[in-house]
Amino acid sequence: MNPIFLKKVLELYILEDSYFSDITTQAIASNKKVIGTIRAKEDFILAGSIFIEPLFEIFNRPYSIKIFKSEGKWVKNGETIAKIEAEDNVILTAERICLNILQRLSGIATKTRALADLIKDYRAKIADTRKTTPGFRFFEKYAVRVGGGVSHRMGLFDAALIKDNHIKAAGSIKKTIELVKKNSSFTTKIEVECENEQMVTEAIESGADIIMLDNMSHSDIKRLVEKYKESTMFEASGNINENNIINIAKTGVDFISVGSLTHHACWVDINMKLE
Repeated sequence: MNPIFLKKVLELYILEDSYFSDITTQAIASNKKVIGTIRAKEDFILAGSIFIEPLFEIFNRPYSIKIFKSEGKWVKNGETIAKIEAEDNVILTAERICLNILQRLSGIATKTRALADLIKDYRAKIADTRKTTPGFRFFEKYAVRVGGGVSHRMGLFDAALIKDNHIKAAGSIKKTIELVKKNSSFTTKIEVECENEQMVTEAIESGADIIMLDNMSHSDIKRLVEKYKESTMFEASGNINENNIINIAKTGVDFISVGSLTHHACWVDINMKLE
């Protein structure tokens, strides 16, 4: 992640939480050195520990951080994740932001790992979507990668994904692809969301790089992948979960996008206590 971007985002998080001041901390803090210990309260895949130091760096006060667990590894209930030594006012102000990042990202990484393990014997890779928390997308997509998934496009700016409303606005798949190619860089990948074989055929003939098979049956996905696998890459999408992801992977698709990686991941339980 671009360090300039990261610093600005973390500054916004601090500003959001302690807009004018931290009333409680300013009333009781003495700027003495304390140690905050971050511990797991359940088992999970760790994600987000790499953001602890950049967060404390923003306060521009002396600190030291020791990380005991690596990103992407299982942490067990009761284990120490990190110890932070800093002035009490800094730790008390940063505590909730630090925990929010760790709890949210570790929850996403843990959910991603569970799904990735289910299809580890197949070619398909799990991909995230743009169904992310506003202002937190870079972090959430990072957590998916930590958990064993891959990133779809980061936003509207780094790839073209043609959906039903784009097609309706432009008039046809062929016309939409022509307009995108005309008005974007030659390096831009073009993906088309398709609901039936007619759409798949038109998209491929019009030069689509990737076909998204949206909410199709397993048998239809398998048939279309086998028929066109030499012409393009395939992504399956639509209401995919732990109950059907193996059957989707068996169809031979290249990618399986799962919105619930981010919009249905549960936060894990982590706390910070002062020693």
